[in-house]
Amino acid sequence: MRRFVEEADRGQWTLLPECLDDFIDESNPVRGIDVFVDALDLAEMSFEGVEPAATGRPSYHPAVLLKLYIYGYLNRVQSSRRLEREAGRNVEVMWLLGRLAPDHKTIADFRKDNGLALRKVCARFVELCREMGLLATASVAIDGSKFKAVNNRDKNFTRAKVERRRAQLEESVARYLSQLDTADRQEPTEALAAKVTRLTEKLTKLKEEMGKLAVYEKQMLASPDQQISLTDPDSRSMATSGRGSGVVGYNVQVAVDTKHHLIVTHEVTNSGSDRAQLANMAKQAKAVLKTETLEAVADRGYFSSLEILACHEAGITVTLPKPQTSGAKSDGRFGKQDFVYLQRRTPIAVQLGSNCHIALRARKTASGYGATGPQPVKIVRLNRSARQGQSGGFPDGSMSICSKLCSSALMQIHKPCASVERQSSIRSAR
Repeated sequence: MRRFVEEADRGQWTLLPECLDDFIDESNPVRGIDVFVDALDLAEMSFEGVEPAATGRPSYHPAVLLKLYIYGYLNRVQSSRRLEREAGRNVEVMWLLGRLAPDHKTIADFRKDNGLALRKVCARFVELCREMGLLATASVAIDGSKFKAVNNRDKNFTRAKVERRRAQLEESVARYLSQLDTADRQEPTEALAAKVTRLTEKLTKLKEEMGKLAVYEKQMLASPDQQISLTDPDSRSMATSGRGSGVVGYNVQVAVDTKHHLIVTHEVTNSGSDRAQLANMAKQAKAVLKTETLEAVADRGYFSSLEILACHEAGITVTLPKPQTSGAKSDGRFGKQDFVYLQRRTPIAVQLGSNCHIALRARKTASGYGATGPQPVKIVRLNRSARQGQSGGFPDGSMSICSKLCSSALMQIHKPCASVERQSSIRSAR
């Protein structure tokens, strides 16, 4: 194999064995994991098994299992069985654990029995980052993600699912009964007898499923949120971004530092919506960062007036877009976003184009200006000052509402201002 890098012979003996530490360079993240875990007081954090039992088989120290858990988290290896395999073939894990290879059941039990202690480890890591100056900026980004639970969709029941499942069972029962009626009108044969027996067994199973479904429905109606999960009771059915799709799982909320992208705080909830999570996560992030003020950024799924008010009262400045929930556009009407406030004379104006304008007239009432319809209006051209938002008023004290539409025909305006409930008259402007 000339002109190629040649591999070493697997059967080649060496005078001195290679040191395992030579395979791990100084910049390898596993060295940071090793130093971080060794500096923790695991007994203070309430880890089980810190003090070994006097009898029985020797156990693994919690520090060994914690190092393996953190390594799996950093490398996206969540399965306990995969972590067990990594401990026997991965040189980094061999170095980190000192060639120990815990069983997958031991790894799973450690994670299950030390949930609160693991949260304390996360809090200690955040404190370390703050001491190192990595969380000096009081600014976080909040977002959530749906994580699938160990619960099949068929093992999750809501009111709609129960009704849908009952309709399917009733349809199957009707179909089997129809087949039995057809078989009764035929001449008896051995094949027909076997078919009747098979249909009877299917009907018996369907009746049993109907009985189970009635029990599940009773449990579902008794639950606070009208939903139950059989395998993982805490999981809930949640909608995802895909059309018509969903997942039975959990909603994991995370607040991340905007500069270094470090997780400041997190929380697991079974609420499928993010709308009620903004204030809770922002307050937790503020408490962890230990600051007087905080800036939080989120997407439009978190928009809620009550949540924004709670953040404001807690000294948290929130930046998030407002969702367009109005159905005015789909109904062919003007939406709130089409109206702008003209401070000098005209209180409201609709601006949609640059050439064609519709001038509407809103009468001033005791409670303010309003406009309701429908009324046919004329397409008119306004002068330059009107296009600049300086349209004048009418002699009777009413003001003009100007909207620009790309059309040259008469238009029917259903509701120029859908958000105003005050009654007023609209006249055609000349």
